Amino acid sequence: MRNIKLVIEYEGTEYEGWQVQAPRKSVPSHFMPRLRLGTIQETIEAVLRQVLRKKVKLTASGRTDAGVHALAQVANFHAASPIPLKKLRKALNSLLPADISVAKVQEARTDFHSRYSAKGKLYRYTILNRPYPSALRRAFTHFCDFPLDVRVMNKEARALKGSHDFTSFHAVPEPEKKGRSSVRTIRRISVRRFKGDIVIEVEADGFLKNMVRTIAGTLIEAGRGKLPAGSVKRILDARDRNCAGPTAPARGLCLVRVRY
Repeated sequence: MRNIKLVIEYEGTEYEGWQVQAPRKSVPSHFMPRLRLGTIQETIEAVLRQVLRKKVKLTASGRTDAGVHALAQVANFHAASPIPLKKLRKALNSLLPADISVAKVQEARTDFHSRYSAKGKLYRYTILNRPYPSALRRAFTHFCDFPLDVRVMNKEARALKGSHDFTSFHAVPEPEKKGRSSVRTIRRISVRRFKGDIVIEVEADGFLKNMVRTIAGTLIEAGRGKLPAGSVKRILDARDRNCAGPTAPARGLCLVRVRY
């Protein structure tokens, strides 16, 4: 049995996120090429089933929410098929919709697990900060036409570096997260201006649901002068989601890299 690893790039705009959310009617093996289903996972699984003539289950490094993009999502599956890796990649890309692309297909160790073998992830949140919106980049950036102070945003972001309880930046209601740790370690966080964009990058050992988007929303509030100095540290210490800023829109978020 082979353990095959995929590195996947996708635009999440038209999808309900990565993971299959609920049972769906089975898709026949003769479905039309370029079929887009509700989630990234089930769309790729349907194409794999057509190529390999057998149902397989993809396991990803983690879920991305509806509308979130990825430059290098990692997923793996087990299959007995002898198909060459280059042929498999070509077949997948010929059948997948244009907003999903398989960049790499690799043979992985038998014990490799996309989620549990991961040591960390890097996410990037992009804010288009100028007086007018973009017709071409609207699906990949969060448009803010008001001034944002990057220096203030960077200073506030420093409070998040290190190991902390990130309950204040966690979207999951209390009853659902009972017994689960909300402690994560942010190894690197930065806010920089690049031309008309403000780019927030967060690298950590793991992330809670909506964590990066809530961090982005809170830093935006700080950057526009809505929060006094030191607010992010106080929000972090409060361990209360109601204290943080709004959850920034999904379209600005992209999974850039998974580290193993």
